[in-house]
Amino acid sequence: MDHDHHAHVHGHEHAHHHHEVNDFGRAFAIGIALNLIYVTAEVGYGLAAGSLALLADAGHNLGDVLGLGLSWGAALLGRRGPSGRFTYGFGSSSILAALSNALILLVVTGGIAWEAIWRLGHPVAVTGGIVAIVAAAGIAVNGITALLFASGRGSDLNLRSAFLHMAADALVTAGVVIAGVAIALTGWLWLDPAVSLVVSAVIVYGTWDLVKQALGLALDAVPEGVDATAVRAHFLALPGVIAIHDLHIWGMSTTETALTCHLVMPGGHPGDEALVHIAHELDERFHIHHSTLQIELGDSAEVCALTPEHVV
Repeated sequence: MDHDHHAHVHGHEHAHHHHEVNDFGRAFAIGIALNLIYVTAEVGYGLAAGSLALLADAGHNLGDVLGLGLSWGAALLGRRGPSGRFTYGFGSSSILAALSNALILLVVTGGIAWEAIWRLGHPVAVTGGIVAIVAAAGIAVNGITALLFASGRGSDLNLRSAFLHMAADALVTAGVVIAGVAIALTGWLWLDPAVSLVVSAVIVYGTWDLVKQALGLALDAVPEGVDATAVRAHFLALPGVIAIHDLHIWGMSTTETALTCHLVMPGGHPGDEALVHIAHELDERFHIHHSTLQIELGDSAEVCALTPEHVV
């Protein structure tokens, strides 16, 4: 019979990641308030000016407000500890928030593009000057909001999505300003739906990578930035390890990565100090914060049922 030993080693960065996310509560609140005020103004002026470009941008900004709200809610849920039923806590809610955020943007964008295509064949009078002035204010709102999340964009998919959306909005709104000025100077009404289509294309392009990453995390894929092949090679290079199997790497949230693996070590269990060292290396080299290792001696004919690669 196999002599199996389980070792659970939790990285020491857990509290740091929660603290980092919590620091952005004020940023979420300010960003949501600024964008709600601006969306309300943009809808009013968009209707008054008859501008689909302004209404399109308002719809996108409203999607961002919903996304910021979802991300903030997920960050707050992630602070709750594990329970008897939710043994990992609620960190994965940040993954659902990121995915929902991306999908909301795509749905809103589809509606905008559909209306823009219709308006290309049915031009509507647009007050270019109002469009330019209101959109110019949006550059400031989106730019300020983006800066609120700039420092956290490298460590959290939620914060990255907030930053990218706001930064993209600032650039897209600059395009709306140009369209408004051009309409005021030339009277070319087709510029309004044309800009709306460009806005839609930019949103889809900028959101697609977020969709892929969030969907991958939701399906327990190896998080981007973690090289599973390198992790496998690292384990096989450890002293006393002759084989490994049942290696799994997945995201517990948008900031924390988990790993489980069976290590075959005929020389016996390496001891707690060695396991702590392995966990520290996984954290430092691969940003894997939560590792659980099973040590197997491989001293009998009975093989672990999870040895084959195709068995989960």
